[in-house]
Amino acid sequence: MAQAILDVKRSVHFCPVCFSYATGDLCEVCADPRRDRTSICVVSEPRDVSAIERTGAYRGLYHVLGGVISPMDKIGPEQLHVRELLSRLASGEVAEVILATNPDVEGETTATYLARTLHPLEVKVTRLALGLPVGGELEYADEVTLARAIEARRDA
Repeated sequence: MAQAILDVKRSVHFCPVCFSYATGDLCEVCADPRRDRTSICVVSEPRDVSAIERTGAYRGLYHVLGGVISPMDKIGPEQLHVRELLSRLASGEVAEVILATNPDVEGETTATYLARTLHPLEVKVTRLALGLPVGGELEYADEVTLARAIEARRDA
């Protein structure tokens, strides 16, 4: 068991492009030439990449911030991988940035900051829709969740 932990520690590192976990030069997503290189999904942590990948619904690239803006914890944009994201967008190849931070205070603050920062770059900036979970019941949903579900509604 101890040897396995040492092996993981030696072989796993952060991808130099997206900052997700990697065992090779690049992570599996960045190394895959079949991925849509015109779309980048921005997440807070590497585990968020895994969660989205499990859905099979997204075929673009990722960018891991390494946290969220949290003034209480003295974490600002300077402590996150925002500069690296801006560098990736400089090529002009990316058409859309999807902000996929958690729908909590810090995640919303981070998403708002990124949206304002990316707006002048002429790249489409979108946010994951928020709302009711499948199998949920309206009477048990809180007001904020219901309001978000109404705002994010789509054609039937």
